[in-house]
Amino acid sequence: MSTFDHSTLIHSINQNLAPFRKSQPDAMQAFGALSKAAMAEGAINAKNKELIALAIGVTQRCSGCIGFHVKALLKLQCTRAELEEMLAICVYMGGGPALMYTAEVLAAWDSMGAAAK
Repeated sequence: MSTFDHSTLIHSINQNLAPFRKSQPDAMQAFGALSKAAMAEGAINAKNKELIALAIGVTQRCSGCIGFHVKALLKLQCTRAELEEMLAICVYMGGGPALMYTAEVLAAWDSMGAAAK
């Protein structure tokens, strides 16, 4: 489990990618367009799409993904119960490694949720 602050991690990722955004604007604009299209409301609402994205982040062991998607879920007023049900599925599908990242998600949720209040 990570011991870092996810808000700081998100800021650091954005800061470190700034030069890449400038050197590779077409690729980054295309990634942004893909993200916008994939996360747009449709048959699946935005909150459920964010839960899916976070589940993938957990099972792929991506701390940055955890930070960004927890932040989005807090903005979408996801409940802790919804989060925990999704995390149970992650553990079911991803085993012990997913359980370790579940602990990271819960720490990020508590930390970022408290900061948002």
